[in-house]
Amino acid sequence: MEALGIDIGGSGIKGAPVDLATGELLAPRCRIPTPQPAKPEPIADVVAEIAKYFSWNGSIGCGFPAIVRHGVIGSAANISKKWIGVDAEALFRQTTGCPVHVVNDADAAGIAEMTFGAGQGRNGVVLIVTIGTGLGTALFTDGYLVPNCELGHIEINGQDAETFASDAARKREALSWKKWGKRFNLYLTTLEKLFSPDLIILGGGVSKEFDAFRQYLTIQTEMTPAALLNEAGIVGAALAARAIESVDISLSRLVKGAG
Repeated sequence: MEALGIDIGGSGIKGAPVDLATGELLAPRCRIPTPQPAKPEPIADVVAEIAKYFSWNGSIGCGFPAIVRHGVIGSAANISKKWIGVDAEALFRQTTGCPVHVVNDADAAGIAEMTFGAGQGRNGVVLIVTIGTGLGTALFTDGYLVPNCELGHIEINGQDAETFASDAARKREALSWKKWGKRFNLYLTTLEKLFSPDLIILGGGVSKEFDAFRQYLTIQTEMTPAALLNEAGIVGAALAARAIESVDISLSRLVKGAG
């Protein structure tokens, strides 16, 4: 079984067909820069362009950088605020002509890591943190997803966490790995106090640089870089598309008990 996974990010929109049994990409991914400002119609056009690139006419799963409830966008941190209240699933169905399921982008990455990656077979509380334009989070308890946590927006020292601890902040302020690592450590320490996780998985583009900053992380929780690295969002979005095939598969059951 296959689905097209599309990962909509603040700087780029990436997609590829995915083998849902193995999590493998069936073709090299297609990446298109995110239109700026990131309004609904231009992004929908890019989603359609990626589907056309692969000559796709089957199910599509989209990871989206916002709160997503039943396909409707509920927040807009790194995209245009014109998205709030938009039925993204209906919009993408219209532009692609395909069945589409939309989920929070960090939830998509988490689904991939729990199914095929560093969280596979792990029970207890597992927290996935994706580090990129913002800070995305996915929270699982005994394999079940708690959707739309958006813990990148918790307040630390009077600031939204992702404004000082994301990879965008590191690049914007030209921070060394040491200076940024200490900021990110403060963020992880806060999450550790709030949720007492058994495992923290670090994903997003920065995860491949884990050795550059791991020495500055002092949390007690077991921690590991994501196994799927920057492909997790695509793979997880494709896995989320399984919800289209059966009304019995809810988002929280995509990892645990989805059979």
